[in-house]
Amino acid sequence: MDLIKKLLEGNKRACARLISIIENEQEGYFNILKDIHKNTKGAYVIGMTGPPGAGKSTLTDKLVKKLREDGKKVGIIAIDPTSPFSKGAILGDRIRMSDLNLDPGVFIRSMGTRGYLGGLSKATYGAIKVMDAYGCDYIFVETVGVGQSEVDIVKTADTTVMVMVPGLGDDIQAIKAGVMEIGDVFVVNKADKEGAKRTLLEIEMMLDFKKDWIFRPPVTMAVANDGSGVDELIKNIINHKEHQEKNDVLKSKVLQRNKSEIREIIHRKIEDKIQNIQNEKEVEDMIIKTLSKELDPYTVSEKIFNKIIK
Repeated sequence: MDLIKKLLEGNKRACARLISIIENEQEGYFNILKDIHKNTKGAYVIGMTGPPGAGKSTLTDKLVKKLREDGKKVGIIAIDPTSPFSKGAILGDRIRMSDLNLDPGVFIRSMGTRGYLGGLSKATYGAIKVMDAYGCDYIFVETVGVGQSEVDIVKTADTTVMVMVPGLGDDIQAIKAGVMEIGDVFVVNKADKEGAKRTLLEIEMMLDFKKDWIFRPPVTMAVANDGSGVDELIKNIINHKEHQEKNDVLKSKVLQRNKSEIREIIHRKIEDKIQNIQNEKEVEDMIIKTLSKELDPYTVSEKIFNKIIK
């Protein structure tokens, strides 16, 4: 395909077009993903997660600029929430990184969640593959503004950076299960605000609960607006990367990522099949009969399942 050829030659428009085809699930997108997978080079994926308003975009902007100083080619996938009413998304993260748009060594893509839970977009895996084949050395994936159950980033990133800020709650809030367990590197942003040192201490105490760390997540402070603490943060990310390479962890992470992607593809195919079956007149009639209690949802689901496996 001409677009893939251009992508492998480093054409930015081809990269953008291919991601759009995948995101919109246009005709032939599945075969495009098959071809692109063969041409991925192993870009390092960094997940940026944390609560809304923590300064993930500003911090990502500063980290990318540091990597560009070393001549690295960088991709950024910024996920924004999609409105359940208008189905639109502001996609405002690129505004905070507007000067990076002019850098030929940086590719930024904003994506709406489109109702997909987990803090990411359904097309995130595909977009990562396209940017990898495009030649990016590092790919940043910035989540929506993660909640306590939105931890899909850990299945997607090689290093997950948890961005925290002071003033979000008490120490019990800081040690809640879920998102606090997925960070490989922690940073307390807005360290010039009151309570930053206490937040850092709470995170350190939370990490102390676990004694058998192979790589204990480092915790530092930063002020993304003026860039202070960014050098130390990027050093911690690189240290985690080198630790994984040295201990052959990356290969198993990629394997797990591929397993998750395969499962996701199968789930989506089954969901499409279920939707098609539910639209059949015979099945619609059975579902209507659950209102009069002639049938129950369990019997109907068994009949639908039997149709699928046939």
